[in-house]
Amino acid sequence: MAGVPNLPSQGQSVIPATKVEISLSCRNLLDMDVFSKSDPMAVMFVQASASTEYREYGRTETIWNTLNPDFVKKFTIDYFFEESQKLIFKVYDIDSQSADLSKHDFLGQASCTLGEIVGSPGSKIEKPLTGLAKNRGTIILSAEELSSCKDAVTLQFRASKLDKKDFFGKSDPFLLFYRCNEDGSWTTCHKTEVIKNTLNPQWKPFTIPVRTFCNADYDRTIKVECFDWNRDGGTFAEEYRRNRRQSDHANTIHDLIGVFTTNLRQLTSGGTGAQTFDVIHPKKKAKKKKYKNSGTVTLMYAKVEQQFSFLDYIRGGTQMNFEVAIDFTASNGQPTQPTSLHYINPYGMNQYATALWAVGEIIQDYDSDKLFPAFGFGARTPPDYTVSHCFPLNGQPGNPYCFGVAGIMEAYQHTLRQVQLFGPTNFSPVINHVARIASQSRQGAEYFVLLIVTDGVITDFEQTKEAIVNAATLPLSIIIVGVGNDDFEAMEILDGDEVRLSYRGRAAERDIVQFVPFRDYVDRQGNQVLSQARLAKDVLAEVPDQLLSYMKKHGIKPGAPPPAYSGPPTASAPTAPPGPGSTNII
Repeated sequence: MAGVPNLPSQGQSVIPATKVEISLSCRNLLDMDVFSKSDPMAVMFVQASASTEYREYGRTETIWNTLNPDFVKKFTIDYFFEESQKLIFKVYDIDSQSADLSKHDFLGQASCTLGEIVGSPGSKIEKPLTGLAKNRGTIILSAEELSSCKDAVTLQFRASKLDKKDFFGKSDPFLLFYRCNEDGSWTTCHKTEVIKNTLNPQWKPFTIPVRTFCNADYDRTIKVECFDWNRDGGTFAEEYRRNRRQSDHANTIHDLIGVFTTNLRQLTSGGTGAQTFDVIHPKKKAKKKKYKNSGTVTLMYAKVEQQFSFLDYIRGGTQMNFEVAIDFTASNGQPTQPTSLHYINPYGMNQYATALWAVGEIIQDYDSDKLFPAFGFGARTPPDYTVSHCFPLNGQPGNPYCFGVAGIMEAYQHTLRQVQLFGPTNFSPVINHVARIASQSRQGAEYFVLLIVTDGVITDFEQTKEAIVNAATLPLSIIIVGVGNDDFEAMEILDGDEVRLSYRGRAAERDIVQFVPFRDYVDRQGNQVLSQARLAKDVLAEVPDQLLSYMKKHGIKPGAPPPAYSGPPTASAPTAPPGPGSTNII
């Protein structure tokens, strides 16, 4: 290999962040000009990473003499579901060529998050412009995922009569795939599993995005190397750190069996089993005149399908339903004491409140009615004060909904004054309750995210495992945030990142649990905003892939997005020459 290739984990590849394009229009702007209408320009500001400050991101063109502009200039921005990407849009009446915004008349501003735009019906939102005067008009914001190759290819290979490389047994073969770069170098894009002790292996099917496999170029050369795995080969990252050279010589770590090249057009053009490739060892071919091959590799299956994105489902109408469960067991400490994890500090939020706000603030942008069921467990509840492991925070069993994250916070604080903290710490009742709700919406219209905030060791661990394995078949993700300093070892088992969770021999259909200990997100400088942002980013990062895994597993395609906003049925206003500072400022 020319240089050290970028090596992903087995079967994994790094996929670029999704980009969305934001379009802007305004309606009924203030008229600031005496003899004509305003000449508006819009400016977008983005909150800088790890900061509370905003920076200018870009400016639209200026449109002459109109109070209802439809700007042609768009803003392209990376989109991350797990982050609260805060935006401010300011509109000005342009009076000169000066790039200084203070030299122009301010017409109004609106703030929102990128998630708020994306999560609105049709990914379009209309917000009032605010300022000193009333009735400043509105700004219409719409977001669209940039078109790119969303195809994914599924491939399966088998090999026959490979060279025997092991002295006391047969070979342990695996395949390594590379795509050719523009400069002639190679980038690793996939590695199959190792199949032990065989010269005729059949590897499992694998699916990979076409843009990762060949950069969406069906004619780009794909090189496939077949190796015999050796125990002393270590991990592939270690292998490449040893600066392994091009495969035209013997591999001193894993033994090279042979190489062949192809491209995606060739792989997808023939019938099943119709394409067989000679596996060639370069040195053997150079030495032996009658050398034919070191075995053959046959393509068993090839299919290209469109791979839908998280935003395809959101734009198609899928609603994200946020549900909350809070631990009210006695191990949290008496809420009136400052040492309690439930202590209501007048100068800041406790760990429970911080976790609720961090996650809920992002999820609520994807739920149109902003009504969230919120439950508690492990407390004695009025009027008879029997122990309950799934009670509504608002005290209404038939209507457990709170309006927005602020409503959840209010209900949480109210509950602390009404219940007696008790125990034990049982997760399964609330998981089963939410699972029953999710089971009524299996067709892709809704996806549920359950946030459990807890301080301790699970009492009903086996029942919780069973509940999660059952829930893995449903449109549901579970986020667990552990507060305090207790032992959370059992939570790591539920997370299932390393070993898929199972119950009595039955493995979970999907990995749906994400666990994080809150203590890992306490900012040493006391910056609560940054702590919340880091927490939300990590606990929500897996949700888009979990949603996609459910949809794919059940063959659910996104709904059709609403028609794009087309503007008023009037003639377009004339466009001015490029306005002051109209190029993007990053």
